[in-house]
Amino acid sequence: MAPLDPSAPLDPVDQDEYRRLSDLLAVGVAVASTRQGGHDLVVTVDSYLDLSYDPPTMLIALYGMSRAAEAVEEAGHFCLTLLAAEQQALADRFGTPGAPLQGMLNGLEVSRTRDGDAILPDGLAHFAIRIEQAVDAATHRLLIGPVVEIGEGRIGAEPALRFAGEKRTLR
Repeated sequence: MAPLDPSAPLDPVDQDEYRRLSDLLAVGVAVASTRQGGHDLVVTVDSYLDLSYDPPTMLIALYGMSRAAEAVEEAGHFCLTLLAAEQQALADRFGTPGAPLQGMLNGLEVSRTRDGDAILPDGLAHFAIRIEQAVDAATHRLLIGPVVEIGEGRIGAEPALRFAGEKRTLR
């Protein structure tokens, strides 16, 4: 068998098949929040990553053309709240495209990070991140930075998960 030529063009991957197979990744569901003007902007995310323990560093991936990506990058900081399984309704609420900017947190008793970003109640944990780097990757913007504040929420609660395009639990 002849070795592969690394300079040879690759056949494109079928996008529909890629989407179907990449949905088989089990991912935790979280909410990213920031402030834009006097308003909270909150968006559901499942593309986030703990990059390093030394120093503590995280990233989120947001659709590059979204107002969420623009607002988070403009603010220079955000709070990531990891959701519990019972908070799937919040994931749906903040994951709806075109949700109104004003009143996103109506009815919720949020606390705040030192930067003023909302910490959702009853989450598993929260991480306040200050953005130091922004990288374009395909259609998304990767926002990367040090974790400057942390907090534990509901100890022992089941995490909100997405698998095969559906909401799931560990049980």
